Amino acid sequence: MRALPEAVRPYLPPELRDFQWQARTWLVQFYYSDPRLHYEVWWLGEQRGKRLELGLHFESRDPTLNQRLLERFLAHLFEIKAELGPQVEAEMWDRGWTKVYEVYPFAGFDRETLDAVAARLARVMTVLQPILEAEMSSR
Repeated sequence: MRALPEAVRPYLPPELRDFQWQARTWLVQFYYSDPRLHYEVWWLGEQRGKRLELGLHFESRDPTLNQRLLERFLAHLFEIKAELGPQVEAEMWDRGWTKVYEVYPFAGFDRETLDAVAARLARVMTVLQPILEAEMSSR
């Protein structure tokens, strides 16, 4: 997980390369201004079927903001799926949090998988970040 941030940067357009990140052994989070509104790559573990979740999480302490962001992304879900594929979902989650995400089978990182996940995350960030920025600037 700690190798992922530097693997992602070259796949991003220059204006999105200046993210901050934090990692644990099972996940890494990428964010621009508010760490509670972050992109996340999360290994769901063996008990959850050895899967990897990749997405944009809205984990603000303000459930109204999280809901508003979800609604904004739901309004764009047709376009998002056209860009990223039909596997992308947007939904309520835990503790008033919401997310836009996709899940894949995952056996572990080798160099090829690291590059594939980095490229996919960069694509997700490139598509979703303008929507997030537009909504946050309209507040």
